[in-house]
Formats: sequence, structure tokens, C-alpha cells
Amino acid sequence: MSDAIISVRNLHKWYSGVHALKGVTLDFRRGEALGLVGDNGAGKSTLINILSGVHRADKGEIQVEGRPVSIATPRDAMALGIETIYQYNSMVPTMSIARNLFIGREPTRFSVLGVGILDQKKMAEESVRAIANVDLHLRSPDALVGELSGGQRQGVAIARAMHFKSKVMILDEPTNHLSVKETNKVIGFVRGLKEQGVTGVFISHNMHHVFECCDRIVAMARGEIVLDKRIEDTSIDEVHGVL
Repeated sequence: MSDAIISVRNLHKWYSGVHALKGVTLDFRRGEALGLVGDNGAGKSTLINILSGVHRADKGEIQVEGRPVSIATPRDAMALGIETIYQYNSMVPTMSIARNLFIGREPTRFSVLGVGILDQKKMAEESVRAIANVDLHLRSPDALVGELSGGQRQGVAIARAMHFKSKVMILDEPTNHLSVKETNKVIGFVRGLKEQGVTGVFISHNMHHVFECCDRIVAMARGEIVLDKRIEDTSIDEVHGVL
């Protein structure tokens, strides 16, 4: 499809004889918030791990913006503009917000053979802008991530992905263990992705959250897609009925 930023075709994955993905074909469309749902073992985590470079498919093809790609590592995924934010995100609690925003992509004032001095001023200034761009109000980019609430950490992770111009943002159970206020904030982040031209993939067990912030819902069961509909064309009862 012309509006697909990622297309997967006939993806298969086996784990020790278990057929975890069975010929999955799916388009992730530009600027769309897609809700991905299914019980544990449905295959959704396997699909996301393949797109984020954690695992490789045993069979099938992935296209990004119409061209076949190989995603062998998380770095490959990030280079293609695919950013994954896990429920227990990979931030370092003992490091500052600024350092976490730039982890693995640190700017240096100069570099010799890959070793240089961090540009602390640039990190602080760009961190303030990145956080403000997702409407997250934190007192200082020097604050430790360990001092933030769960919702604030998710906000920083989203700010990082936005700052580095991700084209596709995968959020894996981002509202787990959050308060109602923080959950609403994260749902607001997901809704706001469309305005930034970013495709969002929202994985959740909470069907109400998916229906609140997504344009389309894809349900998986036993390694296959069992439902793929626009939110307005289906219901929570119908989705539960196919799972």
C-alpha cells in the first residue's frame, strides 16, 4: 500500500519447535495510531521484537517505505526510524534526564578515534526543548531519572524518540502500573504522535486505552492476525470475541 511506512509479508518465527508467528502480513500506515492486542503468547511481542531488531524472522519480508530491509539489531531498527519504548524502559535511573535522552547518541565537542568529551551544554539545551515538545514539564534536565514517576519516565522516552526523528514509535504496555493521571498523559502522547507525522504502535492489554487513542486495532491469537479493523468499525466485544 502506498501509505504503508512498514509492510511485513508472510513473517514466520519458530522458537524451539513452537511456531510463534504463522505467516503474518500487515501494513503499518503513515501517521496512524495502531493498537496491537492479544493474550500472552499471541505473537504480538514476537512481531515487535522482529521489527525492533531484538529477534530475526525465520521467513518472510519486511519493507520500510517500500524497500526491503534487513533488521538484524536494535541499531538497525533505530537507523530506519523505528523506536521501541518498553514497559520497563531501558533508562538508567542513576543518570540524568539529559544523559538518558542521548544515551548511545551522545554529542561530543571533539572526538579522536571515537573517544571525546561530551558536549554537556548541547545535551542540556536540546533536552529542555525535547521535553517541552511533548508537553512534559520537568524542573531540570540534570534531574536523575530515578527520581521521576513512571509516567514521567515514559514521557522522557517518548521525547527521546521524537527528538531523534523516529518515523515509527512502538510503545509496549506503556500504561502498566501508572496512575490514572499518568495513564491519561501517556494516552495524550500517543494521540499527539499523528500531529508530528509519527506512526504509533500501541500494545496493551487494556482495550479501553486502545479504543481511546488508536485509529485502528489489530488483534493476534496463536501467532496469527484474527482481526484488523478501524476503531469506528468494531467494538470491544467483537475484539474480545476473536481472542
